[in-house]
Amino acid sequence: MSGAPAIEAVDLVKRFGDFTAVDGVSFSVPEGTVFSMLGPNGAGKTTTVRMMTTLSRPTSGTGRVAGLDVVRDADAVRQRMGLTAQSATVDELLTGRENLRLVGDLYGLDRPTVRRVADELLERFSLDEAGDKVVKEYSGGMRRRLDLAASLVATPPVLFLDEPTTGLDPRSRVELWGVLRDLVRDGTTLFLTTQYLDEADQLADRIVVVDHGRVIADGTPLELKDRSGRASLVVAVSRGDEVRAAEEIVRSEVGELHVDPDARRITAPAEGVAALTRIAARLDEAGIELDDIGLQRPSLDDVFLHLTGHRAEETADAPAAVPAEAEEAVR
Repeated sequence: MSGAPAIEAVDLVKRFGDFTAVDGVSFSVPEGTVFSMLGPNGAGKTTTVRMMTTLSRPTSGTGRVAGLDVVRDADAVRQRMGLTAQSATVDELLTGRENLRLVGDLYGLDRPTVRRVADELLERFSLDEAGDKVVKEYSGGMRRRLDLAASLVATPPVLFLDEPTTGLDPRSRVELWGVLRDLVRDGTTLFLTTQYLDEADQLADRIVVVDHGRVIADGTPLELKDRSGRASLVVAVSRGDEVRAAEEIVRSEVGELHVDPDARRITAPAEGVAALTRIAARLDEAGIELDDIGLQRPSLDDVFLHLTGHRAEETADAPAAVPAEAEEAVR
């Protein structure tokens, strides 16, 4: 791993007429890591990806991929990166194998290499049995895996994934997460945009939160959670008639707390593992049966709500004057 970042943006700006879709976005992504750009529709995620993948020229600022400038070295950047866009771009009238071989031909790979790589990717993405079926017969999850496989035909060191699991069922999402983890273990650098907080939490080494074209937070998932508040101590009591006794024990250790009698749940500000251990021991000594006890950190959903005042899945309203090009790109 070299010292230079695999992906870097410095003060990226993109304007469409009077509308600013991306407003001074900066980030740096080390090699072999997963970087996630998190935000709702309209936040500028897709516009940023388009600039970083040479599909749209920045109004100002600098973008680099594998050390190459996305404007001055656009051709070389395209040789070193792959892109999986929001909508699968595979040809429905070709088989999965034919799609991958076509991509290899477009990259100028020799025929034996194209055949070998296509077979390896079909196996890697659990598509080998469906490789000779036309893509229109594929499920949504299979198409998404094939689309991702197509972006890897030329073995790029950097891969951009623009909301790759949108529209997939929960099982297909989890399967795709496993594939992405395998890619990172093999040394690929991933740039992932998503609206799904659990996806960023599961995959990302570092996250930037964007809203209305600006970065409003940057950090690891744990750092971002810590910014929205301390962890909570949660005690779930098995028997309703023991909630009051459990409450008195917890209160004597931590003071302020909240009790939900119907859910038999006691929540209090966490005072560390030592306090948790003491409380668990005292509840056990008192013979109070528990369903659960532990520390609960804020979720990334809590983080986003804390930072923006709205949840990540809420769709941002684009200004009425946004040009048609911006409506397609700004997501």
